[in-house]
Amino acid sequence: MRYDPAMRTCGLIVAVLILTSVGEAWANEPPALAKARTLYNAGDFEGAIDAASVARKDAAWADAAALVVARAHLERYRQRADAEDLSAARAALGAVRAAALTPRDQVDLIVGLGQSLYLGEIYGAAAELFETALSRAALLAPRDRLLLLDWWATSLDREAQSRPADRRTRVFERIAARMNEEIQRDPGSPVANYWLAVSARGAGDIDGAWNSAIAAWVRSTLSPETTVSLRDDLDRLVTQALIPERSRTLVARDPQEAVAALKTEWELLKQQWK
Repeated sequence: MRYDPAMRTCGLIVAVLILTSVGEAWANEPPALAKARTLYNAGDFEGAIDAASVARKDAAWADAAALVVARAHLERYRQRADAEDLSAARAALGAVRAAALTPRDQVDLIVGLGQSLYLGEIYGAAAELFETALSRAALLAPRDRLLLLDWWATSLDREAQSRPADRRTRVFERIAARMNEEIQRDPGSPVANYWLAVSARGAGDIDGAWNSAIAAWVRSTLSPETTVSLRDDLDRLVTQALIPERSRTLVARDPQEAVAALKTEWELLKQQWK
């Protein structure tokens, strides 16, 4: 079975990017819109759609409310894979006037547009929109910035997988360049640590991916809140992909012996760095 880095069990991309929390909402924001944001952030997307639909009747807040409707439909599409949700999200996004939004909501609009492309399997264009949103990442909470970075990398990974093998390297090099910058800024970043190993593998550098995975395992303790989830992802990457692939590069070794030796090496590392 081919290892798919975008389908990892503990990946950040399963989480929801928060829509401006109640504490950050404008003082004069109508109750229906504030309620819609709260319900969205709590994962009650149907309730968020209902509340935001009420708020859309107020012309002064129609654009912000339409954004909540769109983002809630996108999340519901991820849960149910109902094409009507994706169509409704696109319609709501198309109705939003960016100039009527706060700067923070403008970032959410760009993210929503990117997600609509990603969920429509237009991965390369989705990555471009996520990168645009990342250029305004100073407006995001640290958690949301990590989620957005993960959406960007996952989109590029999906784009690379759709290309012939000889045209994938540049895409993975683009991911690696960004993640190297991130790791210098935040050595404990779970997204950067994970995607450095994945991008090296994608570019065909299996030894580099192995070393990046080991370094990421050790660095994972720098962000205690994500140590477990990152290590789960790394363990899956190493055992399902890197060990089988690296064993084939070892010369003068029986394939089964090579796999066993690499498994032993990996397990020893995990014991040494609990």
